[in-house]
Amino acid sequence: MASTGPAAEAARQDVLELIGAKGHAVENARAALARLERAFAEGALVRTPFLDQAIGDLTVALDQEEGQKLGGKSAEASRFILRAIGRGLNEA
Repeated sequence: MASTGPAAEAARQDVLELIGAKGHAVENARAALARLERAFAEGALVRTPFLDQAIGDLTVALDQEEGQKLGGKSAEASRFILRAIGRGLNEA
């Protein structure tokens, strides 16, 4: 069952804004991931199997060695996964 109420709606809106924000896809993905995790911790949103899988995939895409340049496949994967997360937010 999807979360309801002002906190859930605010969390969804925040994540969607971060997904659509101008800027580097990897940085936007990290910010969206942090906001999602905060929403889960606060109880504003509930984890779904789909979101758990998408977050896991996003975490792998964002994993990079220290000093490694942002971009390339990480940015492309981040954009793709973020769009899927955006579509799945209504179930959280």
